Amino acid sequence: MRKAMRAWFGAVLLGCLGPASAGALDRELAAIVNDAQRPLSSLSVLAVRDGKVAYQQQFGLRRLDTTGSAAAAPVTPQTMFRIASISKMMTSFGVMKLVEEGRLKLDTDVGEYLGFALRNPNYPAQAITLRHLLSHTSTLRDDAGYFWRAGTALREVLVPDGRMWARDGEPGQYFTYSNLNWAVIGTAMEHVTGERFDRLMQHLLLAPMGLRGGYNPAAFSQQEVADTATLYRRRTRESEIWDSKGAWIAQVDDFGVAAPQEPAGLDKYVIGTNATPFSPTGGMRMSASDMGRIMLMLINNGRHAGRQILKPASLALMFGEQWRFNGNNGNTLKGLYHSWGLGIQRFADVRGNMGGMPQDGRFTAICHLGEAYGLVATFAVDLKKKQGIVSLIGGFGSDPDTDPGLHSAHTRAEERILEAIYQRAILGRGD
Repeated sequence: MRKAMRAWFGAVLLGCLGPASAGALDRELAAIVNDAQRPLSSLSVLAVRDGKVAYQQQFGLRRLDTTGSAAAAPVTPQTMFRIASISKMMTSFGVMKLVEEGRLKLDTDVGEYLGFALRNPNYPAQAITLRHLLSHTSTLRDDAGYFWRAGTALREVLVPDGRMWARDGEPGQYFTYSNLNWAVIGTAMEHVTGERFDRLMQHLLLAPMGLRGGYNPAAFSQQEVADTATLYRRRTRESEIWDSKGAWIAQVDDFGVAAPQEPAGLDKYVIGTNATPFSPTGGMRMSASDMGRIMLMLINNGRHAGRQILKPASLALMFGEQWRFNGNNGNTLKGLYHSWGLGIQRFADVRGNMGGMPQDGRFTAICHLGEAYGLVATFAVDLKKKQGIVSLIGGFGSDPDTDPGLHSAHTRAEERILEAIYQRAILGRGD
């Protein structure tokens, strides 16, 4: 089945664009990846047009030979990347499956799903719900962290620590993007199902769609480990000092050097007390090909291969607007966020965010973005027009903050990649 899928993806690459257009896009993207001043270690992209995969291509290396072992390997259609915060969207699909099953409700006090009361001490009378968590309006903040080793219960760190709670508006009123929301969400999912988060997501999303990867590389097959990209920067993990002339330095998933390990302290793991060792917020490994299958599922009203993965009503809830910036009701992160659903960013047509990308502003979408350990990623889909883009950059060779976008909140490299794919693969413009 997977061999047939790979052959199909290869066929649509030329079948939808034609050799000339695909070749032009290949050259344009390759030039961005191989820019001598601002190189990228790897890139995997996919475009959907008219509800079908119109283009898919990969560039660079999923593993570099940084140890002299001649272990370099190219990016392929099967290459999986740690997709950072796009993982939140995947986790949210799992939440909606549990809502469909009646095991979770969006507007119930989330404390009922955690086994302890969760309240902002500044607004103790206001319940916090999954709707608040999924829309980043819970008032939780990342100031004191959002990851704890197995054996540490969330109730031990969330309840007494005032640094994790905002004072700028009660739950449901003020937007601030917070990873900690998904630590709570993943833990609630565990508590109501009695299943460890990484295994639960296999059952809820990956297995029903035949997708590879997941939130725990230590459970991957040997081939999946081999297919997982290492993320790189030309800087150390500990330092913010970039060296664009220096060597690529592995940041995470360096499985060519050391095999993946189970999260530390897993022998002390108590299901339903702390899901963060499996990172519901950013730990999913997935390929652009499989992200394309998820995109097509969304375009097809939740159906995949004749099976209803998510109900249309669930998707409508996710994609419906829960929060919109009105000038003083949230932190837009330098103009990136203007509208949010449930675990889904909505690209409003506002200069400075994805609404200005591409520059003509015609690509309005729902999506999620990801950035961590050198990876910068985009998953954006226009459900009405049945078109979308997946872009996974596996590492920057220079500080991306020194090369900002010209008309969006993206880096300039991202802008160039997304613009090229939009113009050639989605609009079908040739040479």
